[in-house]
Amino acid sequence: MMAEQSYLTHPAFGVEPDWIDMEAFKQWILYEDEHVLVVDKPGWVVCHPSKQGPLSSLVGAAKLHVGVETLHLVSRLDRETSGVVILAKHRKSARELQMAFQARRVEKTYFAIVEGHCAVPFAVDQPLAKDLDSPVAAKVTVRSSRSAKAAQTYFEPIAQGGGYSLLRVKPITGRKHQIRAHALHVGHAIVGDKIYGADDTLFLEFIEQGWTDRLAKNLPMRRQALHAGHVAVFGNSDYQAPLAWDMVQFCEAHGIDCHAVHVGVR
Repeated sequence: MMAEQSYLTHPAFGVEPDWIDMEAFKQWILYEDEHVLVVDKPGWVVCHPSKQGPLSSLVGAAKLHVGVETLHLVSRLDRETSGVVILAKHRKSARELQMAFQARRVEKTYFAIVEGHCAVPFAVDQPLAKDLDSPVAAKVTVRSSRSAKAAQTYFEPIAQGGGYSLLRVKPITGRKHQIRAHALHVGHAIVGDKIYGADDTLFLEFIEQGWTDRLAKNLPMRRQALHAGHVAVFGNSDYQAPLAWDMVQFCEAHGIDCHAVHVGVR
């Protein structure tokens, strides 16, 4: 079982993610009906389909599970972010959910382990734009420009220990990499973040070579410690995913009390 693996030695973090086991996939399902499939995505699974076949992505495995050729990815997460992902089974459901997101009738709550001691809640209200100084093309940063987009994130400390803090995070807007970029901006980078950490060349090394000795020396976790724990669609539905097992292990190893969000480990 994945919960028995170490957050330092997880076997699935390579250039190409491991294939998804369909029996394991069934355990990720949080809710399913004729309209939606909601899953608790592990932090090593790619959402979008790839050329490696259906078992290489969440969408591919979900299509096999449902037995359809088309599913609509209503919410998505970066490969290394775990937690709630919503897939719609038909166009009407997808449209209704997409409209809810656009109208901001959806509230998301994330949990993050960050570097440093955070004792009081804080908000970051800073625009995000492409980071022109980074070798990583996808990286964004706080700066003003014509292309910058307004972004607001609220951070609330839950517990601290070993030089790290566990935070409850609520993104008010939904910009790409918003939580990670805002956390870095205030000096509390998310643990294990290869792009928004101390050295973004670690990300380039990872996608070219996989997990290396240099990454092991610089990153206390193999993936970014970010988890989508709660998605609420106002007046409709509410989905929750327990804190990911590797984040629980990290907290326990560093004396961080994660009981407030630890309601079971998948």
